[in-house]
Amino acid sequence: MEWGETIKKFPEANLLQSPEYGKMNEIIGEKVIIEDFGNLGRALMIVRNAKRGRYLEIPCGPLIDWKNKNLAKSATKKIADIAKSEKCVFVRIRPQLSATPENLKLLEELGFRKSPMHLAAEHTVMVDLTKSEDELLAGMRRQTRYEVRRAAKLGIKVISGNSEELFKEFHAEQVKTAHRQNFIPPSEKVLDAEREAFGGNIKIYVAETTEGEKIAYGLIIGSGEEADYYEAASTGLNRKLPGAYALLWQAIRDAKKAGYKRFNLWGIAPAGQPNHRYAGVTTFKTGFSDNIVEFVPAHDLVISKVKYLKNLVVENVRKKKRHL
Repeated sequence: MEWGETIKKFPEANLLQSPEYGKMNEIIGEKVIIEDFGNLGRALMIVRNAKRGRYLEIPCGPLIDWKNKNLAKSATKKIADIAKSEKCVFVRIRPQLSATPENLKLLEELGFRKSPMHLAAEHTVMVDLTKSEDELLAGMRRQTRYEVRRAAKLGIKVISGNSEELFKEFHAEQVKTAHRQNFIPPSEKVLDAEREAFGGNIKIYVAETTEGEKIAYGLIIGSGEEADYYEAASTGLNRKLPGAYALLWQAIRDAKKAGYKRFNLWGIAPAGQPNHRYAGVTTFKTGFSDNIVEFVPAHDLVISKVKYLKNLVVENVRKKKRHL
């Protein structure tokens, strides 16, 4: 099934199942496998060579009709066979399925177990771009709407582009941001590969003062019906000025004009987890929309039980350290 046909059949599909994402992974040296289930769906899979164990990753997929249990069973078997042929310890998936008891039970019946680590944005905020700009503003939290308007009054401007120089600038600032906020940023190699693979569908947004001082950065990627606020960075000025608000509002407006149906703010903390790594940005993101989406968490299909146990120990320790 071609990507254009896939989007029509599975409008929930996003960049992590796109041909561009596959190309990006190939550029950085990963093996990409695309399994076509005919007119019933597809799965983009990446073979990850981790020290803790080689595994097969299917982010935001596979794209199939999960209500068709026979198809789900046959797709799971096919994926398991591929994982075995690639000498993988396990398969990790995070389908575009709502976190309902029925969907969680289905994955369990198929032989999956909940993963110790997350994959893609399991809890997120979706902005409905089919609404008018006035409706989008009205749907914001009052404080968020105030900050968006304050940014305009202060003359904060937002520029965007995808030049090599701008990507290098973004990477340098994100390294500083990561040091302050204790997260691991993507490498410059990965950012360069994303830029090459996604071409005109990836942009860096920058919020600046009237004097040209940088306040905030955002990496926006569009694919299918969705645009994503995929990465971010900020300078010390962002604590004083509403640069991030101006940036995100401009990115949302641009995505709407480009014809995308939804804008994914890409990751918030689960409810009731104040120490989660994303807790700090959750209030900011949820101010733009109250449409909180919870997908099923990442699940693993174990291929080698003994080797998987080693992976389980390593990832549980890592999860605790990273406050995930």
